Amino acid sequence: MSAPSSLATLLERFFTQRLMTQRQVSPHTIASYRDTFRLFFQFARRRTKKAPGELAFSDVDVDLVEAFLGDLENGRGICARSRNLRLSAIRSFFRYAAYYEPSHIARIQKILVIPARRHDRTLVGFLSRPEVEALLAAPDLRTWNSRRDHALLLVAFQTGMRLSELTSLRRSDVELNTGAHARCLGKGRKERCTPLTSQTVKVLKAWMREPLRGSSDILFPTVHGERMSADAVQYLLAKYTAIARKTCVSLRKKRVTPHMARHTAALELLQAGVDLTVIALWLGHESTKTTQIYLDANLALKETALAKTASFAGRMSRYRPDDRMLQFLNGL
Repeated sequence: MSAPSSLATLLERFFTQRLMTQRQVSPHTIASYRDTFRLFFQFARRRTKKAPGELAFSDVDVDLVEAFLGDLENGRGICARSRNLRLSAIRSFFRYAAYYEPSHIARIQKILVIPARRHDRTLVGFLSRPEVEALLAAPDLRTWNSRRDHALLLVAFQTGMRLSELTSLRRSDVELNTGAHARCLGKGRKERCTPLTSQTVKVLKAWMREPLRGSSDILFPTVHGERMSADAVQYLLAKYTAIARKTCVSLRKKRVTPHMARHTAALELLQAGVDLTVIALWLGHESTKTTQIYLDANLALKETALAKTASFAGRMSRYRPDDRMLQFLNGL
């Protein structure tokens, strides 16, 4: 197998052939990997004094990659989770490169065994039913924008779709008659159907009677008929959260994000007694291990389990200090 003439040539093939053609990854993955290598080549240029197109495979070693990751954490102040995402992109490329650069296999293996940084896993954030109701009541339904936003928020909280799935929905993806549901293309290019409640169907029927904007079939378009950006959804959510905080005090202590609607939908299902495997299918998770995070966040479920247990018979006793030597050893 002939080796590419430069690192840049191999990287180009990695994006065009491996990611886009063979694996057909999502545009979000392409953008994430692209940004990783942009940052990496900027860092490598400062260290090696070579332009990205001039870098040879021998110029990239484990020391350079580890220095790059350290610069991201210390110089840019990124968290361990973001650092691990950058490392994942680099590993993916070098696993691909191992087939085309067997002479550098030792160098590649050292890069592939760079460990991910361990990090604290916080509980997922979600909203209570009163908080959701306050958010849904915030849009002024007398305007076109607000009616669109109300329908979008309702679908988000009821279906638990990812933000990209929600903004990609088309009118043809929604069935509002018998067996009402919405179809979307999720991670891994897996299509799934999510059932819709009668209230969501009612709101969507009213929304779909609105005049079309532009020539596209987008379900929740901009005023120009184009697909809404992630920033636009975050903006409208922040706007309605500020309004809802006036009537819902508990929202003042929470930072509401678009992904929180997904977590809220999952917790609603879990508290209703829906099996974890069904919730994983509902959300489009590859494995139920991903869905386990909602068990950790569901305090009501833990309280129910606690109520079924018998209390331990504890008793009060006077404190007596340990032996001085044991105190010394315990304090080490």
